[in-house]
Amino acid sequence: QVQLVESGGGLVQAGGSLRLSCAASGRTFSRYAMGWFRQAPGKEREFVAAISWTRITTNYADAVKGRFTISRDSAKNTVYLQMNSLKPEDTAVYYCAAGERTLGPWDYWGQGTQVTVSS
Repeated sequence: QVQLVESGGGLVQAGGSLRLSCAASGRTFSRYAMGWFRQAPGKEREFVAAISWTRITTNYADAVKGRFTISRDSAKNTVYLQMNSLKPEDTAVYYCAAGERTLGPWDYWGQGTQVTVSS
């Protein structure tokens, strides 16, 4: 079992930055791939980024490539999403997830943190 708790969301102006954190509990955290997803109002949840448990593989959605960076610290059982050059269309609830591979499936989900980017 893995429990996930996101933090770091908030309100930021366009062009600004935020860093999201996802704290995981469970002894096997280091063996899971970790991902970030987001869901905007009226839209389906979409993939944002993922990182393998070895940290060798990272995947990004085209919409965030070059602006967002996913990383993980296994010693702290935490995965991060550094978000730069934020745009209003990045406004969403951001969720972290844990799964066997960076391509999914995703077995565990956090409750989400709100990110709002004002224009």
